[in-house]
Amino acid sequence: MAVVVPIRKAHVEVREACGEWFVRVVEEDQELTRSFDIESYALAFAEGQRMRLHLNTFLRL
Repeated sequence: MAVVVPIRKAHVEVREACGEWFVRVVEEDQELTRSFDIESYALAFAEGQRMRLHLNTFLRL
């Protein structure tokens, strides 16, 4: 019997706008956007989400 692993449609992206940093997490049919005043906090959050979703990278726009 074969094990079937569903394909997860997910990505994480980071962008800066007007001095604020935004991290957008898209997972299946859900979307979450968080804002940060400090770039390193946004990048750390994005990295954590990348690891949680088992992605190779996150997009930096």
